Amino acid sequence: MKVQLHDILAVEDRLDYAEPIEELNATLAKANHDYEFRAPLRVRVRYSRSQLDLFFDGEVVGRAEATCGRCLEAFPLDVAQEFSVVLTPATRLSGEIELAPGDLVQSFYEGTEVDLTPLVYEQVMLALPTRPLCGEECRGLCPQCGSNRNTAQCGCTVETGDPRWSALRNLKIDRGA
Repeated sequence: MKVQLHDILAVEDRLDYAEPIEELNATLAKANHDYEFRAPLRVRVRYSRSQLDLFFDGEVVGRAEATCGRCLEAFPLDVAQEFSVVLTPATRLSGEIELAPGDLVQSFYEGTEVDLTPLVYEQVMLALPTRPLCGEECRGLCPQCGSNRNTAQCGCTVETGDPRWSALRNLKIDRGA
């Protein structure tokens, strides 16, 4: 979604729209295959300006199909992320600048329009967990036979400890002296 600069006034305006997901899914597929969105994202944005600075506050909501990092099963993951971004003209950049803590919500724009798509995608990626889990109680896969421990019990015995240290486990320590 693109917003023309001349449409952004000092008086706050609103925009509600559906953000396409094809580019987002392509980006996520390059990074990992843990997430895929099946429907467009719902975006609500309030925007305004103060001289040359542009202010965008809103929320992005969507549902991804995620793959659990423990059991490898697919599960739905609701994503909701609020955001607040300040855009400053890129022409204000000159040489090195030192960032203050408040500058972390600041980005830059140039040209006669602002493309909200990269901002929305960035917020979605920030909202996704680093390692998706279908649930905190997920027991994962058996390391020996690969069966899903959430759905079936396997008869495998689980070795405790690192097998490279097994020779040392058989040594006896004489503590009598």
